[in-house]
Amino acid sequence: MSEYANISIPTFYSHRSVFITGGTGFLRKALCEKLLRSCPNIKEIFLLIRPKKGQTINDRLKKMLQNKLFDLLRRERPTSFEKIIPISGDVSREDLGLLPEDRKMLSEKVSIIFHVAASVRFDESLKDAIFTNLRSTRDICILAQTMKNIVALVYVSSAFTQCDKPVIDEVFYPLENVDWEKTIHTAEKIDNKILKIFTAKYIHPMPNTYVFTKRLAENVIKDFSESLPCVIIRPSIVIPSISDPIPGWIDNFNGPMGLVIGSATGLLRVAYMDSSVVPDWVPIDVVTKATVIAGWRRGMRNIAEDTSIHIYNCCTKDILNLSLRKLLRVGFRFACDIPFERIIWKPNMIGIKNYSLYYILVVILHMLPAVLVDTILRIVHLPPMLLKLQRKIFVSLFALSFFVRNSWHFNNSKVISLFETLSADDKIDFGYRDLIDFNIDDYIRNAIIGSKLYLLNENMSRLEQARRHRKR
Repeated sequence: MSEYANISIPTFYSHRSVFITGGTGFLRKALCEKLLRSCPNIKEIFLLIRPKKGQTINDRLKKMLQNKLFDLLRRERPTSFEKIIPISGDVSREDLGLLPEDRKMLSEKVSIIFHVAASVRFDESLKDAIFTNLRSTRDICILAQTMKNIVALVYVSSAFTQCDKPVIDEVFYPLENVDWEKTIHTAEKIDNKILKIFTAKYIHPMPNTYVFTKRLAENVIKDFSESLPCVIIRPSIVIPSISDPIPGWIDNFNGPMGLVIGSATGLLRVAYMDSSVVPDWVPIDVVTKATVIAGWRRGMRNIAEDTSIHIYNCCTKDILNLSLRKLLRVGFRFACDIPFERIIWKPNMIGIKNYSLYYILVVILHMLPAVLVDTILRIVHLPPMLLKLQRKIFVSLFALSFFVRNSWHFNNSKVISLFETLSADDKIDFGYRDLIDFNIDDYIRNAIIGSKLYLLNENMSRLEQARRHRKR
């Protein structure tokens, strides 16, 4: 071990500058909040933020910081927000869309990179997925090579990058017969319509472009690891927080809570899945802690001492043994006591493994009622909405179906070791044993409340009205 072996995590990050890509996303928000709250002497956090039409990067940062996730930090250390510096950029563009002066500043100041940005759409076109998930990883590595003080480059991948294997270890798996450099070159030169024609064959045996490009991105990290101190974190299905900094915090409809919310509001009546499957879930606060710890651990060893990639499967299946059937059953129970405000039908959902039967039931239970409701809306001169929404739900759930009809075993001894070898002081802010020793029913109840408060922006003070509406 290096001379820094006994340095605590907050001390390691003290007076260092960190660069995080994808600054306003789910994990990126949590990572930013955790670094500011638990590493109070961090020098600054540069967030790569893409300008949107009508919104500057400062507008987007201001909106991000209004999220309830930051309430505890706002109360305890409101001045810490001054350490967040937005950087204009776009991971889908070549060289990350960085201005030359910003690139120079990052090269001089940053010593730790968390490359979190990615397109998580499973139905993304191959060209867009290559640019956002693969080329951006190459460009991050090229940028890191210019950094004078780089001590850790943490790449957030996915546990499902190896979904063609039943058992996944915490090791690097080369992707045979596909070269990442040629893949980027192909996407840059060939028209999108032509790419669509051979997408299925090109990405085989991967189920979608997201997993394919994330897997190739690991090969990029491998090739650059001889000159850069690299880490690969592979989270499984990320779910609401257990307690840090607040119970039940969630920021998007991806994953199981989308199923629970859809079915609890009556929008989702049938899903193409195997209810007996026990997916690997990992709470967002566990992922955040593991990511921060992994950066610290990699920074403990100089690249001259250690040229290996540190790889961690951030998974909790052996600890959080929760089937889809139990998740939905308990979720429905709490959704009756703590109903959402926009319920259109009694909460219930059928999981179907047979695709033909599933398609028939979608037409009967989703599409026909949607056509009827939209017709009534047109009659009363209101814009139709339900059929369009149901089509969107159908496409999204079909893309997700591969992951809720199959199961994998993710070995996670290295990530467990990350937590268990922490000092007593570091375990106070970064330990996970107390986190995972929890009651499943209480967790799901908090997740339902969190979905109401943080995702749907509903108010618990209107709970009685919501209950009366559910009874109607």
